[in-house]
Amino acid sequence: MEEKDDEILKDCEKKINLVFNDLKKNEINCFLSGENDGLDIYLEIHAGAGGTESQDWAEMLRRMYLKWFDKKFFSYEIISEHKGEEAGIKSCTLKVNGDYVYGLMKNESGVHRLVRISPFDSGARRHTSFASIWVYPAIDDEIDIKFDEKDLRIDTYRSSGAGGQHVNTTDSAVRITHIPTKIVVQCQNERSQHKNKETCYKMLKARLYEYEMQKREKENQKNMSSKTDIGWGHQIRSYVLQPYRLVKDLRNKVENTNPEDVLNGNIDQFIEAGLFKS
Repeated sequence: MEEKDDEILKDCEKKINLVFNDLKKNEINCFLSGENDGLDIYLEIHAGAGGTESQDWAEMLRRMYLKWFDKKFFSYEIISEHKGEEAGIKSCTLKVNGDYVYGLMKNESGVHRLVRISPFDSGARRHTSFASIWVYPAIDDEIDIKFDEKDLRIDTYRSSGAGGQHVNTTDSAVRITHIPTKIVVQCQNERSQHKNKETCYKMLKARLYEYEMQKREKENQKNMSSKTDIGWGHQIRSYVLQPYRLVKDLRNKVENTNPEDVLNGNIDQFIEAGLFKS
């Protein structure tokens, strides 16, 4: 400062910021020591009741997460997607790969609520929409999950495509229902029915593993009181665009008054707060 060397001051500021960023990363990593935290994930998004409104909201949530994955350099692929009749998506399943992605994302499971002036309402009225997020770990081959083939119902159907010359003319999409638990998985991203079936089996193993983990969690509920049940009725976050502007996590009271920024994938404050809370 005495030498009035602005270049050195700017360089010092950059290095100090890098140190603080490294400290933040190390602090977060201290909370990622769970049994499955290092695993990749399957991310399911389901629109709630309300037709086009909720389906559009489900697609907005998907866009938000995809932007966050891009910022984190996580890779992803769409395993299954069911589009809405007018807009948005009814449901979608993504496979996401990245360092500690399950540890970071596991607290995003739950119901997300949107309040806004509907772009689909000619009367410009305010609407409330719901969509559910479910995150479960993509287990590796070392974890042996067994199920009986007679407990499975396997359906094939024609996957929805772009139309024209790309339309899928064979029943390559696969849906598998595990009858005892009523768990349903589906895949339609490959043209080969065999490959889609193989992916479904992997997803089913992951879902059954998560199912058993949840059962164990419920049995130990007294010792795990900080955990919350994952279910359609459990609302975790509200995104209000009208009459005021606020994104609020209902579990840890973290707030952001810039919903557009959050919906553009800047959700680190909510991810980190979820880690520290759990």
